[in-house]
Amino acid sequence: MPYITNTARKNLANLCINSEGELQIETEGELNYLITKICVKYLYKNNMIMNKINYKRLNDIIGVLECAKLEFYRRMVSPYEDTKCKENGDVFSI
Repeated sequence: MPYITNTARKNLANLCINSEGELQIETEGELNYLITKICVKYLYKNNMIMNKINYKRLNDIIGVLECAKLEFYRRMVSPYEDTKCKENGDVFSI
């Protein structure tokens, strides 16, 4: 996971967090839309025309999404699953 500077974090956070510090995204659809819109804008940054889009650039975006997914799983989902396993018993135990 790329850890960016505090200044960059603050600038990016201002895009979707209101003045009260609350996230302005309400639904899974809005989250999906925002992620998609960011990817599309990144793809077309500097008014890139369609014939300049190539596999590497598309693959780079997919790689970023995959790495973000994996980091989210590692940091958020896995600890949650470990807690639930302890609470309810391990489904993999014999």
